[in-house]
Amino acid sequence: MDSKLVIEVIGWLGVIFYVLAYLLLTIGFLKANSYLFHILNILGASGLIMDSAYFGDKPNLVVNVLWLAIGIIAIISRCYAAKSGAIKAEASDN
Repeated sequence: MDSKLVIEVIGWLGVIFYVLAYLLLTIGFLKANSYLFHILNILGASGLIMDSAYFGDKPNLVVNVLWLAIGIIAIISRCYAAKSGAIKAEASDN
């Protein structure tokens, strides 16, 4: 398979993940702080980063790298908050 076609398909998958995340958020199936919402956005950004890097679309590349970073930071923050909450709960039990 042609590498250009593979990259283009990956880019379109990124679009699908972005739109799916927004749709599920809008209809109330997902919450803005849910892991799935952030994972879908990370997948969307990753697909579009590959596409924009391959085709030299620098503005699209920059915005999607930032979007990816936001998604990763959000997941790390949620994991840290969950871990801190569990530690605080254990401390209050004693």
